Amino acid sequence: MAELSTTVTRPEPFDSTLALLTVEETARRLQIGRTTCFRLVLAGEIESVTLGRLRRVPADAVPAYVAKLRHRPAQAA
Repeated sequence: MAELSTTVTRPEPFDSTLALLTVEETARRLQIGRTTCFRLVLAGEIESVTLGRLRRVPADAVPAYVAKLRHRPAQAA
């Protein structure tokens, strides 16, 4: 009988030395989708900078965004 193998994928550890993150890295840190993260960046909800044609998110913008969410009044469903 053949054995089934299972693979457990673990999130990559954060490199705390990075000053600027890609939008994908930011999405992973926030545990949201890439497209959602791009929308938040383009809407100005998450601070970002451009370097030539690249868009990067300052590492300290992630906790700032979370803090902003924590102080936002709850919305009724």
